Amino acid sequence: MKNKLFICLLFLLSFQTYSQIIFEKGYFVDNNDKKTTCLIKNVDWSNNPTEIQYKLDEQDQPINISIAQIKAFGIDNHSKYERFTVDIDKSTQVISNMTYEKNPEFKKETSLLKVLLEGKASLFEYISGNTKRYFYKTDSLSINQLVYKSYKTSEVQIAQNNQYKQQLWMTLKCDNITTNDVEKLSYKKNSLIKFFKKYNDCNNSKYTVFETTEKRDLFNLNIRPGITTSAISISNSSMSTPDYDRDFDNKIGFRIGLEAEFILPINKNKWALIFEPTYVGGYKAEKSRLDSRTNEELKGSIEYNSIELPFGIRYYMFLKNNSSLFINGQVVMEHAVNSEAYVEYSTQRNTTLELKPTTSFTFGLGYKFKKKYSAEFRANFGKNVLDSNREWNSNYKSFALTFGYSIF
Repeated sequence: MKNKLFICLLFLLSFQTYSQIIFEKGYFVDNNDKKTTCLIKNVDWSNNPTEIQYKLDEQDQPINISIAQIKAFGIDNHSKYERFTVDIDKSTQVISNMTYEKNPEFKKETSLLKVLLEGKASLFEYISGNTKRYFYKTDSLSINQLVYKSYKTSEVQIAQNNQYKQQLWMTLKCDNITTNDVEKLSYKKNSLIKFFKKYNDCNNSKYTVFETTEKRDLFNLNIRPGITTSAISISNSSMSTPDYDRDFDNKIGFRIGLEAEFILPINKNKWALIFEPTYVGGYKAEKSRLDSRTNEELKGSIEYNSIELPFGIRYYMFLKNNSSLFINGQVVMEHAVNSEAYVEYSTQRNTTLELKPTTSFTFGLGYKFKKKYSAEFRANFGKNVLDSNREWNSNYKSFALTFGYSIF
């Protein structure tokens, strides 16, 4: 089971290599200040990029260029990056790794910084893993990091160096900016953008804020009814004959779930975490067989209904007609309700088995239209529903066709 889970998760995480590549209109500026209009692969970088892919025409093969070859690049109406060699402090926010040093510990680094706001005073962002830093420059001031650093004052206490407030107060003076504006300023993107807007407005300076114009719904709640087809086989490892084994036939059932989808704000909203409490029911089957010794008919029956709690990850592949394909993998914890299996050993002996399912894994492939309607084919790779019975084993496999409607 662990091997199946690993293989399926590996397939899911590597699938984006083969998914649709979206190139958008943009440009780059090389080291000779030559500007080239082109199509750039927009992956909505979570970290500052060290290279980009571009092509001059839709039919061309992509070309990679590194940070050493470009001074800047941009994607129309979306984002802009500029290359700078800066002094940057990467002090950790992890308490156990903090030092007692209050002052920043600068190291020189060349990076493509993301332009958040461009004007008389411009604001830039640097992200690498858990490290997030902001830089600024003006018409008369070269680029500098806005300093914010956490440090220890004792083994159990920390303090913050908020030097960025003093930097902005000293260098971005304007009649409409008060000490209160600076004091309440947090070291966060939205707060800093708001401050830089105010400064540029105060100086009657035109400015551009580089933000995505698309609406990002980071949470969806979906009703998910569907139909299932399932089959169960059970066997007893302690018996010397197979007279007690049963292969119950495929049966059609139903499912109804409520899915919470949390869109991750990275890679153009292609990744999501999903949690879908679901009731699955309707499996009921009988299977008789002849005793190999007495030729008597031995009856067997099973009824299985469950509450599933699947948790997993989804990857979207956006299409051009306001629709998308998606794949997802989920770990499923499950609880059986109103379920049991009945098996006859002989005409005088029988047993009723408690059904207790193990954790399993499902894989799904689906289609979504207008972010509202969806259909998904889902497969469960098999689980043991007799986990509480040591002598008995089982294999439950199911496939489902699920339909979805987004409430919001």
